[in-house]
Amino acid sequence: MTIKENVEKIKEEIASAARKAGRKPDEIILLAASKTRTPAEIREAFKAGIKVFGENRVQEARDKIPELSDLPIEWHLIGHLQTNKAKYAVRMFDLIHSVDSQTLIDELEKRATKENKIQKVLIEVKLSPEDTKHGCSEKEVPFLTEKILAKQHLKLTGLMTVPPFFENPEKVRPYFSKLRTIKETIEKNFHINLPHLSMGMSHDFRIAIEEGATIVRIGTAIFGPRKY
Repeated sequence: MTIKENVEKIKEEIASAARKAGRKPDEIILLAASKTRTPAEIREAFKAGIKVFGENRVQEARDKIPELSDLPIEWHLIGHLQTNKAKYAVRMFDLIHSVDSQTLIDELEKRATKENKIQKVLIEVKLSPEDTKHGCSEKEVPFLTEKILAKQHLKLTGLMTVPPFFENPEKVRPYFSKLRTIKETIEKNFHINLPHLSMGMSHDFRIAIEEGATIVRIGTAIFGPRKY
């Protein structure tokens, strides 16, 4: 199948999952995870109707984004962000999904201030014990929320998680449900509205939507197997 056909199929599945959950399909942002994908592939996905793309690595994005500057793409950083790359991330990305420490929050504030920009961010929460996963612990979320809310150039818009991989995507449901519960608790305790839950990938996005996802990060199902 072509990228265009894949995108159409995913949009239909997003709409179906949304209706099943009593939600509107337009509540859900389809983000194309474009790690290792060429500018030509990204252009094809853009033509197919995707406007939001997510990169995992700052360096790869620095090489790629200028080649696509003629397109009105909204760029998100969905991979782990090292503090020493924060200045580049603030320049390139509309939304950073992977904020997980006070050190990073302080650096992003410093860089956003220099750029005279309000940087939108999500707190990444690690809900699985895997060493390969990044994010703060559940108990750190209120502390990091407080730190972000105190900054003048950062805007907290929600939470993100990357759950473990299970062959049966139904097994991922408790992780998505947990993130939604954490978000609702933070909203209540801090009297704020967090519009976004970034959760769900090619394998499990339907479950994520049923559990409240507003951003689903789809790579393989759009572009095919990743090329390294």
